[in-house]
Amino acid sequence: MNQQATTPDEWPGKRIGLPAEGPRSIGRFGRRLVALAIDWGFAVVVSIAFFDYDAFATLGIFVAAQVVLLITANGSFGHLITGMRVVPVTGGMLGVWRPLVRTILMALVIPAVIWDVDQRGMHDRLAGTLLVRR
Repeated sequence: MNQQATTPDEWPGKRIGLPAEGPRSIGRFGRRLVALAIDWGFAVVVSIAFFDYDAFATLGIFVAAQVVLLITANGSFGHLITGMRVVPVTGGMLGVWRPLVRTILMALVIPAVIWDVDQRGMHDRLAGTLLVRR
């Protein structure tokens, strides 16, 4: 579950070579929550405008926006507004499969709320991605 670093010389991302703060450090919970609220709010507005606020349409819009924006901009509206981006652990480009896998697992909710000590959700671990600060 959610585990915090145990000593001051430990921080989320240290085990994978990321800095404690600043660019390329792990995106923390507060930023993630705000980004998720922005992205879900966008999906709700579009769903209200075009689909009479249908629950499945809202989820579909959320998923489609995540996948398209991760592929094209390395981050959703919420990620970009809160100063974060999604990158592959191994470096290089995200490609198409990572955004698809990450988003499907996030839509299932449970993988996204199970974190490791580096504050990476299971959806990020299984997709081989990191949500980092820009």
